Amino acid sequence: MEVHAQLSTRSKMFCSCPTDYLGAAPNTNVCPVCLGMPGVLPVVNGRAVEQVVKTALALDCEVARHTKFDRKNYFYPDLPKGYQISQYDLPMARGGRLEVDGRSVRITRVHLEEDTGKLLHAGDALQTASESLVDLNRSGMPLMEIVSEPDIHSADEARDYAMALRAILRAIGASEADMEKGQLRAEANVSVRPTGSGELGVKTELKNINSFRALQRAVDHEIRRQVAVLESGEAVVQETRGWSEADQATFSQRSKEYAQDYRYFPEPDLPPLELDPAWVEELRAGLPELPATRRRRFGDQYGLPEFDADQLTQEAATADLFEATVAAGTPAKQAANWIIGEQPRLGAGYLAELIGLVLAGTINRDQGRQVLADAQASGRAPGEIVRDSGLAQVSDESALEVVVERVPAENPQAVADFKAGKQQALGALQGKVKAASGGTANMKVVQQMLRDRLSE
Repeated sequence: MEVHAQLSTRSKMFCSCPTDYLGAAPNTNVCPVCLGMPGVLPVVNGRAVEQVVKTALALDCEVARHTKFDRKNYFYPDLPKGYQISQYDLPMARGGRLEVDGRSVRITRVHLEEDTGKLLHAGDALQTASESLVDLNRSGMPLMEIVSEPDIHSADEARDYAMALRAILRAIGASEADMEKGQLRAEANVSVRPTGSGELGVKTELKNINSFRALQRAVDHEIRRQVAVLESGEAVVQETRGWSEADQATFSQRSKEYAQDYRYFPEPDLPPLELDPAWVEELRAGLPELPATRRRRFGDQYGLPEFDADQLTQEAATADLFEATVAAGTPAKQAANWIIGEQPRLGAGYLAELIGLVLAGTINRDQGRQVLADAQASGRAPGEIVRDSGLAQVSDESALEVVVERVPAENPQAVADFKAGKQQALGALQGKVKAASGGTANMKVVQQMLRDRLSE
């Protein structure tokens, strides 16, 4: 896997242009440096270097003491200089690993480069069938590339690897890693081989994948395609392929280049970098708790199932909300259920108050969802909403007695079905009591009252 992540910096990789280019008119977020004008000199973005080192440390890589930039030469309309400033033989880090679903995926290298512009081809908005346009607003954005060893063996593992990597990047603040915004781009190199063979097959590279779902589908399709090619007696061609969401299939784009095709040589306008080991250790000490560690702790400390712990630690903000809600007095499992199921946009205090109202029987779960929506829209406290809206559940048996007596009398068939052993008939009666009470009846109390009434 090759994963490219746009780094969270205020300015581009080698110039002072801002990185907040989304939504800007084409070719307005540019300067002579990122336009590749003759005679300009790049300057390294120190924040970008820091973000790459933090990522490398989070992936347990060995950070290089000495590193440099290189020119990767190729000609394409979105690359105005005719070369990309990247790293070749002395990347910033090597030899890490990422734990994915109990397996270790080795990391080959982590390096730093600049992003290219963006081409809009025929079929995109505003284009006719005979033209392509280029937007260089993205040109020069700081881009980190993370390359793994061939330790991923299925389409599901490829998707899970990319998602685990995104969780780390967001946890350490290296990148927002939003695939819809193009901040995270995954390129899978796929090959197949006969069972028992130790030699890797000919690979194809899948480009322009813009979602985790598309990544899983593209890899799955490419595996099946290559197997079919080999079983027909033909040979897999090393090439770059795209993914068509409409056709649910990969398609050939161009023959795959080799390293020598790019004619790498050291970037003459940038000096080599020496990374101070003391500075690197400062960054290591400042890393937050990583998602895998936090996931294990949530299981051990809060007794959460593996699924809950995994869902809660995909985003640092979600994990923080869970812990703050528990600290406010909510049982861990109940906090997890509400956060995973409802994805609330409330502070921990209000969320704990809401869950407490449900657990106390003041309101039921459906009413809780209604209060949640109101609290998110208005900013009012859940308790205040319940009081002002008259949503509190009716738990007083004397207040429920009339409707609990009337509903069975009006539904003799459901009563007969229940007495014949059909338990679902009780649920039907409960639903009618709930409707008759305007949704305010406490269903636990109603259930027991109905059982007592029907056993007479």
